[in-house]
Amino acid sequence: MKAGRKKQVLTEKESVIMNMLWDNGPMFIREMLELYPEPRPHFNTVSTFVRILEGKGYISHEVVGNSHRFYATVGKEDLRERSIADVIRNYFNNSYKTAVSALVEDEKLSVDDLKDIIRYIENKNK
Repeated sequence: MKAGRKKQVLTEKESVIMNMLWDNGPMFIREMLELYPEPRPHFNTVSTFVRILEGKGYISHEVVGNSHRFYATVGKEDLRERSIADVIRNYFNNSYKTAVSALVEDEKLSVDDLKDIIRYIENKNK
């Protein structure tokens, strides 16, 4: 990520490419295409998403012969943490408690889930 550049959210299609790079390491676009299920997108479509990701600072490339091999410049864990923090800040007034309460209210978290989380926190703090 270039200094001073605001990190941007990934689209669903950009996330697919990032996951390919995280799971497989550096790749050429043709290798990425091979990982797509049928119907595969066109080479130029994948190339466009790769250029967008490079512009956002999430990936970079190395020149290999007359081609480019792309690699992630941001780790999956780093992006996950930043994304969660962005959601909490933007939608829950920077309150993790409010976010968890919303998950309970929407029945996305059960009492058993919350008990497991409490046990996890208690064990982590020992």
